[in-house]
Parts: sequence; structure tokens; C-alpha cells
Amino acid sequence: MTSEPLPDADPPARAADLRLAGEWLARHDLAGARPTPLLASRLAVRRRARLAAHVILAVLILASALVAASAFGDPSPHRSLPLLALTALVAGLLLAQSLLDWWVRRVDQRAGATLSRRAAHLIQPGWRAVLGRPYAVFAVATFAGAMVLAGSALAVPDPTVRQLAVVLLIGLLSVTAIIAMQLRHLLMRPVVAEDEESLTADVIMRVEDARDLTTPSVQWSLPMVLLFGTAPGWWSAASVAYLILGLVACVALHARTPSSATVARRAMSVR
Repeated sequence: MTSEPLPDADPPARAADLRLAGEWLARHDLAGARPTPLLASRLAVRRRARLAAHVILAVLILASALVAASAFGDPSPHRSLPLLALTALVAGLLLAQSLLDWWVRRVDQRAGATLSRRAAHLIQPGWRAVLGRPYAVFAVATFAGAMVLAGSALAVPDPTVRQLAVVLLIGLLSVTAIIAMQLRHLLMRPVVAEDEESLTADVIMRVEDARDLTTPSVQWSLPMVLLFGTAPGWWSAASVAYLILGLVACVALHARTPSSATVARRAMSVR
């Protein structure tokens, strides 16, 4: 994995990123590969973009909780204003996520421009290779379960519970849209590689990013934050069962599926 250093990376940051890149290669059974500025810059931008994406989701949860708090004891005719504000915030968060994806693509493009050559027979892995059927089924089932909880809360006669259910629906649809945007970016972005090792690293990064996206932190936490204790007892019991079953399925999925490095090598072997 050889390449020229990126022109605008400052030396201290580059040294730290190279060290982290070497640790990343060792964790994925690529200890024989030398960490390069190209790999270090791609991993660094993904760490920062992932942190920013977590902040976006945290803002969504906090905003939903604030809107939910406004539903209590507010008989005024302007009760729908918080929902409109939440919808506007969601639009802003979607824009912020699209800018994050553009930032990652831009770094990849600039990194690819420094390559003196490209790896022969580049692959463009599809969703089966990047995400895999088990993780896709888990993501769909998690979303469906959360939507069932929100829909059942809408059927409760209490107007406060119904308004909280609307907030929950907005939050769930928003996070689903954000995840869909990120998955589309993962599948559509060009491969940046100059040899077999950097090609394997590229696929590993895609698989790790896709699996990280399927961790349903918002889908698990938002129903509990908004409605637990306010909705009827049967709903609270159903939400706890949903959370426990989801945790068990998530642990089993991570324990029984191959590692990202193994998935990447399988994808390489069939190209």
C-alpha cells in the first residue's frame, strides 16, 4: 500500500493518523501491510464523520425529548408549533448528514488522485457483500418493530400519548432517512485502491461502516425516552420486550457472523 503523502495534512496529525492506521491494520489481520498517508487520511475522516453523525443523532433525540416535554400541560392552540420546529430541525439534520457524506467523498477523491496506479480488476461490492442479508434483516425488523410501537401508541385515546407518538414517528422516519443516505453513500462511492492490500482495506471499511449503521441506538432509545411511563402499561411492557429481543438478536448477530475482514476477503475471492 504505497502512495504519496496528501499535500495539506499537517505532520503531527499525520503521525497520529498513521499510528492509528497501523493499529487498524493489525486488528484486521493486515499487520504485514504498511500504513500509508492515503489509508490514514481515509480512516481519519471516517472517524470524524462517524463522531459527527453520532452528534446529529443525539441532537435528534434531545430535540424529540424537548418536543415531548412541551406536550404536557399545553392546551394552547399553538400546540403544533413544536412539531413544526422538530420537522424543520430534521430537515437541517438531513442536510448536515449529506454534507458529512460529501466531505468523506471529497477526501476519497483527493486521496485517489494521488495514486500513481490503480489496482487491476477493481470491484464495486453490492449490498449483499457490504451489509449482508442477516444485518439487512435485522435492520428492517428493528425499524418495523419501532414503527409498530409508534402506531400502537397512536391508537391510545389519550391525546398526550398520541402527540408523543407523532413525535416518535417523526424521529424514527428521520433516522431511517439518515441511515438510508449513508448506506447509499457506502454503496455508490468509488473504490480507492492501488493494490490488493489497499483494495481489501477499502472493502473492510465499507463493511464496518455498514454494520455500524445497523446498530439501532435511536430506534431502541427514542420509544423509551418519549413514551415509557406515559403510555399504558401494556405499551411499556411491549417496548421493554422489543428492547430485550433486539439486544439478544444484536449480540447473536455479532457473535455468529464473520468478521469484516473475512467478509472482505470473500468478496475479493469472487471478483
